Amino acid sequence: MNTIQEFEQRKAAVLREERPLPKFKPGDTVRVNVRVVEGTRERIQAFEGVCIARKSAGLNSSFTVRKISYGEGVERVFPLLSPRIDSIDVVRRGSVRRAKLYYLRGLRGKAARIAEDTSYRRIQEETVGEAVAAAKAEEEAAAAAAAAETNSETASTKEAATTASEETTTKESNND
Repeated sequence: MNTIQEFEQRKAAVLREERPLPKFKPGDTVRVNVRVVEGTRERIQAFEGVCIARKSAGLNSSFTVRKISYGEGVERVFPLLSPRIDSIDVVRRGSVRRAKLYYLRGLRGKAARIAEDTSYRRIQEETVGEAVAAAKAEEEAAAAAAAAETNSETASTKEAATTASEETTTKESNND
């Protein structure tokens, strides 16, 4: 491996740590939030469509997203590690048997639909269900700990109040 490749690998690793990317593949419907500079203002513009290709080339990795806008097909190529990309969200997982989906360019309407990958969704729901159950258990444990702490504080406050009332009762009986 030459020095340029080593440099690119280190730089790509740093960029991926700064902004983690979701795992997506061709056939997935993605929403890419892009920073757009208009004069002095900067805003975020969403581009949602089907990922039709990915190119893996280190720092030069890119992906192509296709959408239909007002009846016209629009494709946009995004550099994967570009600082202009704010975030990438996977909206829907698609099930395809090709790495490049350029054949979608010639299809219209229902013929251009991509079947949803339900196996991924089921796995994700199970994982999310386990995560939610773990979070609930953690919240319940925290609530129980807080309740125990509150009860101990309340008990010590009651003991102090009882002791104070006993002292005042004792003083009153001594005064009589």
